[in-house]
Amino acid sequence: EVFEIDEEGRLKRVFVLDDTEETHLGVVITLKVIHMPKASYLFVGGLEDTPGLSAFEIQPNGELVHVQSMPDSEAIHTDGIIGMYAFQINGQTYLFTGGFQDNGISSFQVFEDGRFKHVNSIADNTTDRYLTGAYPVDGVTLGGNHYVIVGHRHHQYYKRIEFIKRKDFVYHGDGVSVFKVNEKGELMPHHVLLNDEATKLGGQTRIEVLPLSDEEAVVTVGTRDDQSIQIARLGSDGILKPAGYLEAGYPIYYGMASLKVADDLFFFAGSVDGKVKKLYAYKTQLQDPMKAATGALRHIVNLKFKEEVTPERIDVAVDDFIKLQELIPEITDLEWGVNNSEEGHSKGFTHTFILTFTSKEALEVYLKHPDHLALVEKSGPLFADVFVMDYWVNND
Repeated sequence: EVFEIDEEGRLKRVFVLDDTEETHLGVVITLKVIHMPKASYLFVGGLEDTPGLSAFEIQPNGELVHVQSMPDSEAIHTDGIIGMYAFQINGQTYLFTGGFQDNGISSFQVFEDGRFKHVNSIADNTTDRYLTGAYPVDGVTLGGNHYVIVGHRHHQYYKRIEFIKRKDFVYHGDGVSVFKVNEKGELMPHHVLLNDEATKLGGQTRIEVLPLSDEEAVVTVGTRDDQSIQIARLGSDGILKPAGYLEAGYPIYYGMASLKVADDLFFFAGSVDGKVKKLYAYKTQLQDPMKAATGALRHIVNLKFKEEVTPERIDVAVDDFIKLQELIPEITDLEWGVNNSEEGHSKGFTHTFILTFTSKEALEVYLKHPDHLALVEKSGPLFADVFVMDYWVNND
């Protein structure tokens, strides 16, 4: 349906477009308008019985004229398009769709006449992608880099499972996936923010991207199952860094928005629970952890090497640990030493490393950083035991 909005904000219906065998309007969830130099086009995706992607030219009188339709296939992810986003890159326009039933995302190039062609697709896997039930899709350009951010409400969260097309899915956790878009409009896996004890990402239904500058944005994730709003920072490097979350206490579905006024961030959310029937507004400030930290966070790692490990292998493991400060900028300081206590209470631990961070979020980045994980995989078999402690420096 197309409505005209008059000067007083009133709506008047001017056009109705019925579904046909040629289009994919049986179950419409998301619409996306793309403006070209000579015309504007409406892109529509279908779900369940009518999967696919259709484009319509928007006429001056509000009528919609069919331009092109592409039925869903094994090559594209357009079955259950719940999220769509578009970029203009070097004068070319690209549209990105999430396939809820297809468990993946696809990229399409859109031409000036509204026609489109498939560029590439990325499917879910069980290692580093979280696209089962691909749901919200958003994007942002930071530092000249184009990023598409995709969430998912995994099929395991649905009680009414009969409408899920592929019922043999494997649940491998929750995560928000960041994809980088190259100059050809191709999607490339880039980073994943995982759901763990420090985040609230279970059952994602909404993603909002709020740019703060040309180099940084705030990304908020609304969840139906964790009933929270997860807040994260996204820099020009395309890495999502947790920045806390708001416990809503009610399930969030599509109803979420964000707004920045001066130094304050506002989040608006509504509940899908029929018992709540309320709209909530939240106000917070996103502080710069490099400037706002009131103390330093120490991360202490004590190592006990196995008896058979040679001194040469120990030296290599120590050097690898020291190099982490060069590889992970969140480490603001690193010192280490070999135990020389004569009290006899060291319990066989010989090496201590003290790492300093400015925030809990910086520590989380370090713990999940690929270089840290590679060190653990390489040196882990050498350790007989590891003892870790964290504390905030108290200067009072």
